[in-house]
Amino acid sequence: MTVPALHDTALLSIDALTVELPGAARPVLDAVSLHVAAGEIVGLVGESGSGKSVTARSALGLLPPGARTSGRVQVDGVDLNGAPPAALAQVRTGAAAMVFQDPRAGINPVRRLGDYLTEPLRQAHGWPRRRAEDRALELLAAVGLPDPPRHLRQYPHQLSGGMLQRVMIAGALVGEPRLLLCDEPTTALDVSTQAEIMALLGLLQREHGLGLLLITHDIELAAASCDRVYVMYAGRIVESAPAAELFGTPRHPYTIGLLGSTPPLEGPLERLRPVPGAPLGLAESAPGCAFEARCPYAEPGRCDQFPPELLSLTEHRAAACARVAELPTTAREIHP
Repeated sequence: MTVPALHDTALLSIDALTVELPGAARPVLDAVSLHVAAGEIVGLVGESGSGKSVTARSALGLLPPGARTSGRVQVDGVDLNGAPPAALAQVRTGAAAMVFQDPRAGINPVRRLGDYLTEPLRQAHGWPRRRAEDRALELLAAVGLPDPPRHLRQYPHQLSGGMLQRVMIAGALVGEPRLLLCDEPTTALDVSTQAEIMALLGLLQREHGLGLLLITHDIELAAASCDRVYVMYAGRIVESAPAAELFGTPRHPYTIGLLGSTPPLEGPLERLRPVPGAPLGLAESAPGCAFEARCPYAEPGRCDQFPPELLSLTEHRAAACARVAELPTTAREIHP
């Protein structure tokens, strides 16, 4: 069931966020609006370099040095624009947390896992060591690790990638966040471990009523896991819809292309049709639609002049394409 993410009830509310970096020919994020409500899983999909991770990091006030921003980012009622360090710390240690794609890069390799889990409780919340260790044991058990006391004493290199990702998820839950940001949480894992991690995230999300933003380049994973999905290309949201509608009847050429180039999770494997060309880099800009050079439906004089606006198609979906009313609605019809 799709849970509508209304602006006034959203845990994460990003409105018209633009992020520019020195030396870049185009914005990293260009007027991005995105909302995540409590109790729903929202997907953010697109190729590498589309701006997905920068979008998530904006929710924790972790934008790159020198970034110039406009628009609004609000997390659980706290406006991060110009927020003082104390307010940012409150968001990062309580309201929201992030699960990164590579736990070996996110967990200090020369310190025990117990330190990784207990330090935030002791430093940010003032808990004594014994209480913090008890909470760490509870979290390791909650994420399905078999021997929590032993794992507290171990170093990261002593655990497999899947087990270490579970530790990172436990670390994200330390502050009892209401919003969980998952940036490619299964990318470095084998297929069976990916399924286990996604099942764990879904279970935790349901048990705690979390709002969860799942960032992934795997569009089929988003289809199987999410209530709603945003599709991002070259720093812009090009389509948004409830998951079932988006994957059943995509309305943007880029979404159609992603689906046509992705093997299905179930059913027979059909011939894949890769999206031609390469994504627009930060050193490149386009006067019209950023996808125009790769789009089989691009029309000269129409698609290469002005960037298309994200237009509402129904109450719950939108697309940014000048030819949206003329396109096919299945991935099989990617070639006109």
